[in-house]
Amino acid sequence: MKIIVFIALLMLFVISAGCASETEGHYNRYSESIFDTFDTLVRVVAYNENEDEFRHYFETIHSRLQRLHKLYDIYNSYEGINNIKTINDNAGIRPVKVDREIIDLILFSREWSEKTGGSVNIALGPVLEIWHNYREEAFYDPESAVLPPLEKLVEAAEYTDLDQVIVDLENSTVFLPDSRMSLDVGAVAKGFALELVAQEVAEDGLESAIISAGGNIRMIGRPLDGERNRWGIGVQDPDASVIGGSDNLLDVIYLSEGSVDTSGDYQRYYIVDGELVHHLIDPETLMPATYYRAVTVSASGSGPADFISTALFLIPFEESLALVESLDNFEALWVMPDGEVRMTEGMQALLRSHGATSLDQ
Repeated sequence: MKIIVFIALLMLFVISAGCASETEGHYNRYSESIFDTFDTLVRVVAYNENEDEFRHYFETIHSRLQRLHKLYDIYNSYEGINNIKTINDNAGIRPVKVDREIIDLILFSREWSEKTGGSVNIALGPVLEIWHNYREEAFYDPESAVLPPLEKLVEAAEYTDLDQVIVDLENSTVFLPDSRMSLDVGAVAKGFALELVAQEVAEDGLESAIISAGGNIRMIGRPLDGERNRWGIGVQDPDASVIGGSDNLLDVIYLSEGSVDTSGDYQRYYIVDGELVHHLIDPETLMPATYYRAVTVSASGSGPADFISTALFLIPFEESLALVESLDNFEALWVMPDGEVRMTEGMQALLRSHGATSLDQ
């Protein structure tokens, strides 16, 4: 799960769902929320000519996200659907025929894993399952919370080779050849799904919208309110005592199109001996990465933004900076453990603290 990045309330989002307000010209602003996909609140704001038009796009977004949530689920089975859990359940047994969206997600993850030196690995499931179980036990019994034994993690890591995942494009199947292997797509599935949906509704004619799914923000076009040229995306302060609200923002990023994604240590965690133990696991040490409090990325698409924000979080700063600078159309902001904020030069140009506004072209 990604940390929550909020649209600054004074900029865009309205609190109540399903409301509309008039804007200049023939567009109205509509807003609605979704509560049953990807275990997070999804909020849609769009500028449309009328409510029927908004409702068409909103229902498309909702139904597609529901479907993709089921396909990428690693914990639950659904009648008539072969999903990631089905693949894991059949590890070492047989190939599983799956929808193209699963094939594409795996191929995307393999491609970007190679680009990032393997810092994000969807085949790390055996290790992440151990961490998940210990985190769940801590939730129900905080006083007994402990770290997983390192030897247990090291043993599980023997079965996390992404190259061993067999994808048969001709037959649309996925096979894990060892029963001890499993996939965990939590680092990329939500962003990848959001990008698919955004592209589909944009091709269907949606000109101006913003979809927020936890820490994943995808913008379509610019805000058609007759006033602004860019959306304002608030970046949450990791040390804020209350999540959300403009008083708890580190800064605001202004973009007219694309994605913003944040990975951080303060949304899914448990406490052991007074120390925070979060869910972003370094595949080298098999322990939570401690280089940053949060990393925020801007990119042209939410799939790559989701993947890269996690990758940058899991490696030391000099490597993290070099990685993002080696990629086209990515900018990043790092919040260090002591609260220091570092950023790429291109990110500075997008930030309110460095003079950017919603009126910029």
